[in-house]
Amino acid sequence: MIPAVWSAADALTSPEVSVRASGLVQLSQLGAARFSPLVVYVLATRLNEPDVALRAQVVNLLAQVLIPDAQGEAAPDNVRRTLSQSLAQMRTRQVFALLQVAENDADTKGAVVRLFGECTYAGNHLVEIFSNRSLALCARKMAIWMCGEVGFLSTTPALERLAGRLEIRLSGQQSMPFLPKDTGDELELLPLLRKAIERLRAP
Repeated sequence: MIPAVWSAADALTSPEVSVRASGLVQLSQLGAARFSPLVVYVLATRLNEPDVALRAQVVNLLAQVLIPDAQGEAAPDNVRRTLSQSLAQMRTRQVFALLQVAENDADTKGAVVRLFGECTYAGNHLVEIFSNRSLALCARKMAIWMCGEVGFLSTTPALERLAGRLEIRLSGQQSMPFLPKDTGDELELLPLLRKAIERLRAP
């Protein structure tokens, strides 16, 4: 089995999407991510996989390592520890890549939440993303949703600041209805901000 695992892991570095996909399928069929710290480490480096659909498969494989299998057995400590250490080193680029996965496939949201839960500083990167007015609203919305869903309490002040600014803007529009209304703008973030703040404030 070891040569097969090594060959499949090596395929993940191929410039060809089809080869990377084949390698990922083999690793999944072999269940390699649950018993090999090396495989988990290699998979974690693929969170920047250019193909979003393939990246989603990586996310799902890694997330499964963090929960018991069908028999209720947890992955070995050294495997889970390697994965947690790798995820703890995620930066804004990797966090953004995970948000794209969740945006592209709603079924992966739970898996992305699990991975973010292993990265203490992911909240800081999410704040950086949802505060960046040059980024697409869909990415900012997902970042806000993740803050509340994962439970990043440290993001509450930044969420409140943004919500406060948008509340003032909304109030201004309502008090002067003769002004042209903005469409498709930051005000779309307000409902998500309110909900995330409510979740984070809940006992």
